[in-house]
Amino acid sequence: MLGRTSSVERGSARLAERRRNRRRRTFVAIFILFLLLLTAIVWGLQQSAVRISDIEVLGADASFSSYATSTMSGLYFGVIPRDSIFFFPEEKIRFNILSANNDIAAVSIVRSGFTDISIKVDYRVPVARWCGLSPTAGVDEYCYVFDSSGVIFSIVSTTTQTINTFRLYAPLVGENLEPLRATVLHTEKLPAIFDFARQLSTFGSPVTSIIIRDGEVDDILKSGTRLTYVLGREQDAFTALVSARDNLNLSDGSVDYIDLRFDGKVYLKKKTEPRP
Repeated sequence: MLGRTSSVERGSARLAERRRNRRRRTFVAIFILFLLLLTAIVWGLQQSAVRISDIEVLGADASFSSYATSTMSGLYFGVIPRDSIFFFPEEKIRFNILSANNDIAAVSIVRSGFTDISIKVDYRVPVARWCGLSPTAGVDEYCYVFDSSGVIFSIVSTTTQTINTFRLYAPLVGENLEPLRATVLHTEKLPAIFDFARQLSTFGSPVTSIIIRDGEVDDILKSGTRLTYVLGREQDAFTALVSARDNLNLSDGSVDYIDLRFDGKVYLKKKTEPRP
């Protein structure tokens, strides 16, 4: 009886050993296949057929391709080429271009094939000039231009052209002391503010400056007249102004100040003529 039990135990031990050996061989085989597959992948990624060699630049100078070339140089982990069409650093290229060029609003990068990519650059469009928080008499103003999203991206030069000719004075978002790349406060309200300013030109004198402060807006006309209304109430202000159109002249500079802050009311102050 004892002999039979020992024989069964030895058989079970041999069977368990064979199973362990089989699992071990299977693991080794899988590991070898994995290494072979990994080696093949690494070898394949290093082939010129899947590495970027041609960079097309759209909307900008061809020299912008250097941003991509320099960013794609080198290897990942010492083995995978950074210029691989499958793993090239797209976000890093975009970041480098945007960081070095304030006047670029967006960069799109598209794979054109296994060895080609296209870089498309969209420049910011200068909407108007931002010249600080408020006009300062007797001081040469230092102005910048900003785009439709309110981002300040360039210093005004002698060749600068903007969609709107007037100057904007307004706070910036946050406490950024450097205007470049800062954002003008109340950006979402600027379209309505600018529309109202353009409408005022129908009264005979265009707007030269817009000042946003403490929830109110001042429009300074070329004639010297100042109009004040509540920020966000442009339509109400224009309606009130139209209703009083027959009783005022905004083109000859005779009106010093018009207050449109009160619903349906138009308060004005005429300039005092000097005594002879």
